[in-house]
Formats: sequence, C-alpha cells, structure tokens
Amino acid sequence: MTQTNPAPTSSLPSNGQASAHQAAQVIWAHWQSGQVLAALPEGCHPMSAAQGYAAQAQLPMVSGRLVVGWKIAATSTNGQAHINVSSPLVGRLLSGQVFESGATVPSAGNRMRVAEPEFAFAMAQDLPPQAAPYSQQQVMAAVASLHPALEVPDSRLEPFTSAGEAQLLADNACARHYVLGPAAPDVWRDLDLSTYPVHARVQHGSQLKYTRDGTGGNVLGDPRIALTWLANQLSSLGITLEKGHVVITGTCMVPLELQPGDSASADFGPLGRVEMIFSAT
Repeated sequence: MTQTNPAPTSSLPSNGQASAHQAAQVIWAHWQSGQVLAALPEGCHPMSAAQGYAAQAQLPMVSGRLVVGWKIAATSTNGQAHINVSSPLVGRLLSGQVFESGATVPSAGNRMRVAEPEFAFAMAQDLPPQAAPYSQQQVMAAVASLHPALEVPDSRLEPFTSAGEAQLLADNACARHYVLGPAAPDVWRDLDLSTYPVHARVQHGSQLKYTRDGTGGNVLGDPRIALTWLANQLSSLGITLEKGHVVITGTCMVPLELQPGDSASADFGPLGRVEMIFSAT
C-alpha cells in the first residue's frame, strides 16, 4: 500500500501550527509511555475540529510513522452518543498499526479492550481535493478491493467519552491497531452492503464466550456512504485519498468486548473472514 511520508519539520510555521505540533508531541509521548491524560495542556489544547485535525496532521511527523490509510469513528448514532460527538471523526492509520488476519494484537496498555468488525476498502486511484463533492459512484470507481477487517481502537484521553470532538481528533480518533483480512471476491460490487450481515465470535481458547451480529447498515447506513463521506471530508481538508490507502469505515455492530488472551473473528460470509488474538500480556 502507498505510504505517505511525514512533512519535513522545516515546513512548520509558528503560532497555530506550532501549537498543533506541540499537541501531537504530547499525544505521541503518552502513546509511547502508555500513560493517559485528562486533557491536553492549555497552551496546545485544541478548541475546534479544525484545530483537532491540525494537531492530528502532525502525528506522522512527530512519530516518524507513515500514513497508510484512514479510519472513520462514530459512524452510528449510538457511537456518536457514546463519545458525545455529533458527527463521524476521521483518523489516520499509521505504519506499524496494521496486522494480517490471524495475528496476535498487543493488549498491553489498551484500556478500551474492544474489537470492531468493519468493512475496509483499498483504493485503486487517488481522489484529490476538488471544489465539488465526490459522488458515491465516483468514489466506488476508485476502489480496488473490499476487505473484512477488525479495528482495535484506544485513546490516551481519560475519560475519552467526555474529551470532546477537538481532543479526540488530536488523539487520532482513537486509532490504534487494525487487522486486515484478504480481499473479498469482486462480487461485493453487486451486493447491497446496507443489509449485508456480519457474524462475530469471541472465544477464550476453545471456549466460546459470546457471539454478536451486525449489518453494513450500521455504518452511516451503508459502508459505501461512509467511504464517500470520508473522501469528501478529506477533500474539504485539502487532503488526497491516495491510491494504495486503506479505509476502515466503522464498526458494523456493537464493539466486541475483549480480555487479554481472547480471540475474535468476524465472518462476512461469501466476502471472507478476519480473525485475531488479543495478546495474553
């Protein structure tokens, strides 16, 4: 997948951009140490969505990681209510966060302890910023493949449910790890993803703990709608959705509660299956 290099530090202007850079440094330092914070310091505390996105945009630079894709958080009214926001949030997927199906995903330091079954799209061509909104037809024509995925989110803000939109955006919309399954057969293009069922299981060893079901309709009504929203949100921010980037579109069911040592799987029927182990330590 395409990897976007962080912007050079020398390109940073002063004032607002410097404050955004400081916020990103604080967030990343807490990610590295495993510590949490109640709020970003006053000198770099974002007060608007624009300031939150500006801070998030500095994360690749301060982390030395590459942008390999995007996530959408809060793509259901229940999800928005849970974190007290009124619309979906965009986060960057950074190199070092992605796992293949069947992998063991770190549990250390993860306080959310959930996995979220999601429809993921890999892009076949760039969608650069433009004045007019992209149509769903234009966006889907730019997609290379669909993949079943599991996201394992987390936040450095405590409590993240009352941190507010601006700080959650600075915290990269709670992006941490994700597991990408194999590309689905191309028949997905002819299916109604708004009603498409997904079945999930959580086990501990050979013991089944519970199952859960969801549909693509829980993702802004349809994962295709969510992807189109993401493309237009990036366009409004002056950002290209790049060829090779992966977009995970939001959970299609109530997140799966996990404990260390659990395994989780999501069965997308003819479109494939994705699974992971939440590390025991």
